[in-house]
Amino acid sequence: MLRERAKRTTLPPAQQNIDKLEKVVKEGNYYGAQQMYKSTSARYIAAERYSEALDVLQAGACIQLANAQVTCGAELAVLFVETLVKGKYPYDDDTLDCVRRIYKKFPRISVPQHLDLTDDDDVQQLSEFLGAAKTRVEWSVEFGAHRNGSLELHDMLAEYIYSESPEVDMARVSFHFVRGKNPKKFASTLVNFMGKCYPGEDDVAIARAILMYLSLGNLRDANNLMDELRKQVQSKELDFPQSDLIQFINYLLPTLQRDALPLFNMLRQSYRSSIDKDPTFGELLDVIAEKFYGVRRRSSLQGMFGDIFKMMGGE
Repeated sequence: MLRERAKRTTLPPAQQNIDKLEKVVKEGNYYGAQQMYKSTSARYIAAERYSEALDVLQAGACIQLANAQVTCGAELAVLFVETLVKGKYPYDDDTLDCVRRIYKKFPRISVPQHLDLTDDDDVQQLSEFLGAAKTRVEWSVEFGAHRNGSLELHDMLAEYIYSESPEVDMARVSFHFVRGKNPKKFASTLVNFMGKCYPGEDDVAIARAILMYLSLGNLRDANNLMDELRKQVQSKELDFPQSDLIQFINYLLPTLQRDALPLFNMLRQSYRSSIDKDPTFGELLDVIAEKFYGVRRRSSLQGMFGDIFKMMGGE
């Protein structure tokens, strides 16, 4: 106990260390600064001065990212969230603002779509961001956010993945948008994707988005997304995809508004060939049948949610 008290009294205010470490970074000694950020924050954590440890880690993450040291910045960002957990900080506006400030420092990558990916530094930057973001979502689940994690963090993550991925994975983008709170932004992202995707990918992306919302029991936002998509496509004078898969979605949405399990099953049977365009659609529809009609699935959740957790982990 006496040693613990001594640690508390001998540690200087965090700002002194932040100023000193900023000079080390400005001298270009990024690795040396990184080790000092980690050791300095660890001393504050050991003394249970969590607030000051968070200040050091946030400052370090931001300045390393601002200097394009993505691996260093992402490591400090993860330590920042781990310290939130150790200090039992609740999910609230103040902590979210801190997370948002770090998020905004991650570099934006300007690369074309459908890039032939080999040994690409941009892919590494994206992987570092995804690792840090996954930790933040896990913290938000544990400390007071929505059961699926912070809605705001999911929206931020979806936007970053879409705008920065050298090759866009719309399944991963959609996974986060449907757990967010911004169907309008999701719609604009889908419209943007429709303008540059390969033929036949647009209707699959729309159907996946709708089915993912529905698999969460969120019929309201599924309808909102479809309405917003049509509105934005019309305003941009684009053609809305016309396919059997889109026709299936158009029939499915009103069907789920009433007790119509036989019609639901009939639609699945009639549009089976279109549904089979994506191997996850059948599993999503099984989840939807359980959510809306209480139909118990014969298969386990392992298939769908195993893939989902792989998406979150960046595998």
